[in-house]
Amino acid sequence: MPELPEVETIKRILEPQLKGRQIVSVTINNPQIVAYPETDIFSDALEGQTITSMSRRGKYLTIHFEGGSSLTVHLRMTGQLLVTSQNHPQEKHTHLVAGLSDGMEIRYIDVRRFGRFWYLQAEEADNVTGRSKLGIEPFDELLTADYLKKKLQKRKKPIKEMLHDQSIVTGIGNIYSDEILFSACIYPETKCNDLTAEQWERLAKTIPRILLWGIEANEMTTEEYLAGKGKEYRNTPFLKAYGHEGKPCPNCGSLFEKITVGGRSSCYCPSCQK
Repeated sequence: MPELPEVETIKRILEPQLKGRQIVSVTINNPQIVAYPETDIFSDALEGQTITSMSRRGKYLTIHFEGGSSLTVHLRMTGQLLVTSQNHPQEKHTHLVAGLSDGMEIRYIDVRRFGRFWYLQAEEADNVTGRSKLGIEPFDELLTADYLKKKLQKRKKPIKEMLHDQSIVTGIGNIYSDEILFSACIYPETKCNDLTAEQWERLAKTIPRILLWGIEANEMTTEEYLAGKGKEYRNTPFLKAYGHEGKPCPNCGSLFEKITVGGRSSCYCPSCQK
């Protein structure tokens, strides 16, 4: 699943291609991806809308239109969002195609079909996307050791699992939780109520630093993004811990080990993350 750095990369690449364009047609090949409103209402509402900007909240992307309405998408496990020419070969599992006024198209591809779209009218309360339940952004000045302790220090669950709780800090998934804990030298199965004051401080400083590093490392051109079909970032060759089971730690040379925490795999260095 794309996490905050990847979703931010998508926003930065697509926004310049979409800003000022009008949606002139909408084709939905799989109604399952439309969560709200009903499919026919959804299509009619999108046609004629002019795009003004894009924004990101956690792992959600939102396209904003003149007049204040908006289109929000969550890519979930395998969603891909592309802007292509009309004659660009259409990928299998393309579930939505929106024609643009400049002759380009927005295409949504999703092998597992878990991704969802929501269209909201101007001033319509967002009671459908789930964004209202999200916690703070990792770059928010509210993200401090005291904030994390207040939210988590009484919890007996492992810190690895709680980093995935989008109601605490939004945007972190399995990949970047490994990177954060490796950089902060914290063992993934450490229970939240066992973390020391120093570890909370390290965690609060490491979360934004690692996610910003992920954004910068993911940077690519529009051409590279399209050539990779909107999923090239998932190779993430710059990662230092995630997926490195059996490989040497770049800090101490010990071999990374893998465990399962909260049903998710986790790679860690047994020396640096005791």
